[in-house]
Amino acid sequence: MRKTEFTNGEYYHIYNRGVDKREVFLGEKDYERFLLSMKEFNRIDAIGSIYEKYLLEKKGLSPHNGDLVPTISDALVQVVCYCLNPNHYHFILKQLQENGISKFMLKVGSGYTTYFNKKHSRSGSLFQGPFKSIHINSNEYLLLLSAYVNANHEIHGFLQKDWPYSSLLDYTGKRDGKLCNREIILGQFDNNFGEYEKYIKNNADYFREKKELEEYILE
Repeated sequence: MRKTEFTNGEYYHIYNRGVDKREVFLGEKDYERFLLSMKEFNRIDAIGSIYEKYLLEKKGLSPHNGDLVPTISDALVQVVCYCLNPNHYHFILKQLQENGISKFMLKVGSGYTTYFNKKHSRSGSLFQGPFKSIHINSNEYLLLLSAYVNANHEIHGFLQKDWPYSSLLDYTGKRDGKLCNREIILGQFDNNFGEYEKYIKNNADYFREKKELEEYILE
């Protein structure tokens, strides 16, 4: 039984890694497919597989044809920020619907695993058990974790400039992605991208401690 109880309107740090610490993203197409899953499966109603939805859209039959993101009334969760690394991921999610986080993660995890196994000719579980979750119980903790998640690729040593599989680019004004709702975080910095970047740099020690703790939890 999961220790964390998910409550509507509350924020949660969600993370997991590949089974046996294996890489779960082997190239650009894998990252893009996972991000697409985060967008398409964030709905109360079922869409079937992403491939089926694509075929329906080509015929003009999908009710979601052309949607960038679901409306708040239809969404299971609100994505605040995310980072995908080769062998693990981090999100901050706000639950919008009853059991919304569990439903969202089930759709994303199972859909991506099916895609990955078929593409890479493997079978079985891809991720290390159920996803991990921590309730974010204060605004201070929310701000710290947003910075930790956004900069997670750098914290783990993936130093590619402008890592495209993190929402950091959206939080620093280098991209205007539609997957995340940034207002809860950036609104506290007067929507000043530079001030938020300073905040990330000023909390480097916290990030190192947090990384060590999560590596212990995931063992």
